[in-house]
Amino acid sequence: MSSTLAIIVSLLLLMFLAYRGITVLLLAPLMAALAVFLSGDLGFLLPIYTETFMKALGGYVLQFLPIFLLGALFGQLMADSGAANTIARWIVKRLGPKHSLATVVIACGLLTYGGVSLFVVAFAIYPIARDLFRAAEIPKRLIPATIALGSFTFTMTAMPGTPAIQNAIPIPYYGTNVFAAPGLGLIASAIMLVGGLWWLQTRVNKAKAASEGYGDHESDRNIPMDGNIEYEKGPLSTMPLFLALLPLILVIGVNAIFTYLVFPKTDFSALIEKFPQVTPQKMAGLWALIIALVSACFTLVVTRLGKWENLKETVNQGVFGFMLPLFNTASEVGYGAVIAGLAGFTIIRDAVLNLTPGNPLISEAIAMNVLAGITGSSSGGLSIALQTLGADYLAMAQQAGISPELMHRVAVMAAGGFDTLPHCGAIITLLAICKLNHRQAYLNIAMVTMIAPVFAIITVITLGTLFGSF
Repeated sequence: MSSTLAIIVSLLLLMFLAYRGITVLLLAPLMAALAVFLSGDLGFLLPIYTETFMKALGGYVLQFLPIFLLGALFGQLMADSGAANTIARWIVKRLGPKHSLATVVIACGLLTYGGVSLFVVAFAIYPIARDLFRAAEIPKRLIPATIALGSFTFTMTAMPGTPAIQNAIPIPYYGTNVFAAPGLGLIASAIMLVGGLWWLQTRVNKAKAASEGYGDHESDRNIPMDGNIEYEKGPLSTMPLFLALLPLILVIGVNAIFTYLVFPKTDFSALIEKFPQVTPQKMAGLWALIIALVSACFTLVVTRLGKWENLKETVNQGVFGFMLPLFNTASEVGYGAVIAGLAGFTIIRDAVLNLTPGNPLISEAIAMNVLAGITGSSSGGLSIALQTLGADYLAMAQQAGISPELMHRVAVMAAGGFDTLPHCGAIITLLAICKLNHRQAYLNIAMVTMIAPVFAIITVITLGTLFGSF
């Protein structure tokens, strides 16, 4: 019992201190050490650190480094080439200020579904959203929620084929791919999108009835409404629309080709002889995503040759940008491995797994939501849960006749539920970009990133239980 209490104390402290702004790189090993100390295993602290924490951290880095690296590089290339700005401006011209909410959500959704990082999208779309909302007299406090709906919800967890890291994490555990349960994913995406837009529109209607307007914000007073988007380093460039869309098409298209056409027809017998420890069926999903991201990055570089302001700087920034997110998540995986090795974890594991003995989908959804909420990270919570419970859930699913694809989709969607609690780093960054605070904007963020996804996950579990994966 003392070991179980130690785990709970360390988890609560991890959540509290992360909310206070302390980096997970430091918190994860410290909170793991605290759990070991409170469990009475202090004599094993150093071997637990070197043999459990660091091995789990290193294993995660080895497995997912190319996805994080290529994703960050692709996002930087899309931003600096002008592709992200071109796509966003094209959507604005087609929909206009009258449909400001839908314009911002669709722009964010298209970019994130194409593989552009959440933070790059937030930086690129905020100036557009600011101009649109001012023109339409929509309160600025709704901008973060609108960007979050397009970036942090359906394109991150539900849309089939999305290259978001959250959608790649379950692949080696369940032997699936990023297109797992596509029909259910599309239904869930529609629920999140429609539900989120409905909520935001009710807030807009209420604000208009109260004649609230855009609001008086000191940070926006000297910004002319001339439609020019600028970063600190100057105006954003543009490019032909087809060339801007081509990399996004390649990310999804190349991924699908290798997932459904190339790898299923490939004879891996020679590979298995040379690498007997590799299971191609479990790794094919990651391999397809790597090939797709490499193809998209290469295409972006080649099509813009001679037009890059500083290609070397862009590549360097993209490559350097992947390290912090990767090692933050890997540290949380190391923390989860330590927790899983403590005696008290058996009690917690059995309690979670036995929540719904006949339906592991519900148990999985609860576990992912809780851990994502505690860590303030969908990828971190998902990684910890699968590191500690993935094998158990897969065995339970096979026993209950539930497909791994359905388990994959439920896991990813659930991790995208309570991950946006106030201490979430992505939410803190988004508010900083928009120059707003939690009091002004967080309630609406929570409604579109937590409440709507919860309805979606309930729907997917219900349909998946009744009809299976589709």
